[in-house]
Amino acid sequence: MTTEFTTADLDPVTVEVMRHRLEGIANEMQATLLRSSFSPIVKEGLDASAGLFTADGQTLAQSCSIPIHLATLIPAVGRILRDFPPATMQPDDTYLLNDPYCGGTHLPDIAIVQPVFAGGRIIAFSAAMTHHQDMGGLSAGSVPTNATEIFQEGLRLPPLKFRDRGVVNATLEAIIRQNVRIPDTVMGDIHAQVSACSIGARRLAELAEKQGGNALTALFAELLDRSERMTRLALAGIPDGTWRAVDWLDNDGVELDKPIRIEVAVTIKGDAIHIDFTGTSPQVRGPLNCVPSGSLAAACFAVRALTDPRIPTNGGCFRPISLHLPEGTLVNPRAPAPVNARTSTIKRITGTILAAMAEVLPDRVPAPSAGQMVIVAFGGKRADGTPFVTGDLIAGGSGAARGADGVDVIETDATNCMNLPAEAAEMETPIRLNRVALRPGSGGDGEYRGGLGTIREYEALVDEVSFTHRSERHFSAAGGLFGGAPGAMARSVIHRSDGTQEVIPSKIVTRLQKGDRVVIETAGGGGYGEPGRRAAAAREADARDGKT
Repeated sequence: MTTEFTTADLDPVTVEVMRHRLEGIANEMQATLLRSSFSPIVKEGLDASAGLFTADGQTLAQSCSIPIHLATLIPAVGRILRDFPPATMQPDDTYLLNDPYCGGTHLPDIAIVQPVFAGGRIIAFSAAMTHHQDMGGLSAGSVPTNATEIFQEGLRLPPLKFRDRGVVNATLEAIIRQNVRIPDTVMGDIHAQVSACSIGARRLAELAEKQGGNALTALFAELLDRSERMTRLALAGIPDGTWRAVDWLDNDGVELDKPIRIEVAVTIKGDAIHIDFTGTSPQVRGPLNCVPSGSLAAACFAVRALTDPRIPTNGGCFRPISLHLPEGTLVNPRAPAPVNARTSTIKRITGTILAAMAEVLPDRVPAPSAGQMVIVAFGGKRADGTPFVTGDLIAGGSGAARGADGVDVIETDATNCMNLPAEAAEMETPIRLNRVALRPGSGGDGEYRGGLGTIREYEALVDEVSFTHRSERHFSAAGGLFGGAPGAMARSVIHRSDGTQEVIPSKIVTRLQKGDRVVIETAGGGGYGEPGRRAAAAREADARDGKT
């Protein structure tokens, strides 16, 4: 006889202990993912994430990783459940997808999903998302800023079964290998994702055997309901009303003199939040478009930033959120619009949502951050003729807040990656990093100073290197708050070996020859409060540390 459990059977201590156990499983999945992957962008840049989901596709537990990935996994899992009914699934079946118009986010991000069985039934799903170093397309690294349709961005994978009861689909693997520049690296990273999901499934099944499957699923429901109650309570503490903000992206990578408008209206009504994107630019020709999964990710991150950080993060936190995403706009494009640069848009959406709430939550919302994650991708052949593709992720400064200066060179606004260490870059590729430094004076002045950007200089050591540069804040600065000054705008220049210089207008796909150098200066965060109120000791420390 099956024993039925309800939330009334769960004491608070057990619930809290089990919550940490689930988060521990998610973090073990993440550790497996990072340690098993082949590509530097995962091993060093940490551009991968893992999590657990309920049997109906709600977020259950997350690793400490990338908010964009963790939120965009929600529609990915949902689409796999739609296309492959759980009744047809077997233990060790594994599914994947990357198509943004089929539940994905952009083509380099492949989602891997595996069912978790206990007592002969599915009790949950384990999932992992990795940014793959190459998925084919126009340029090495598969982030061409000049793409005008998704077909130019690389290999599109709708929801597909990658393993059937543990046996790899050899045909699908062959298709992937045939369409990417570095097949061993890509497949190595995919199998690392499979390993992470298998670890999650194994640990959760062990937990179900110990606790009982029905008791465990009752606990899942209680965890989600509890986070929903806590989130709604936090939202109810914000005054009802509608607050608006507008910010701009530099350009779409194709029409370089045309800025892109992002407009949000954030409405708090009781214990719910609604975000309306009416007024945002129509979808653009270049790859800055963002499918709804990315817009949802931005909203989920913003809500977690605006509410109590002690609330356990799971699908319950996201139940109070509703969105209006006008069709055919930047935040809900029609296929086959290109979308590979959607990270820039998600970050700016997040920053704009937070900026809208600065007036009503001045103690919680900081000045705008640089809001950029510069992506550079290099590809070509080494001196021995073997192919290489590598990328780097470069941050700017965060905005200052009431009582605190901004943080120098840190990921903000829904990203959480690391830059590629010089040693890793030089070991993997014929690229030399000549300089890595803080960018003095780039943080906005104020009672509290904005965080500084960074300076990174790359040199090509071979000819015919494919080079992609995707950045933001070259034409609009991160504004200050409550009298603070804006941060410095970003700037990037190619110094050719023949002595000429080429200023990069935020985004470019080009080629580097041996001896060409790229100098990238990222933006600073906005200042907070009137500059005249900054303490003399703080200014002396800035000067002493070389930050001014």
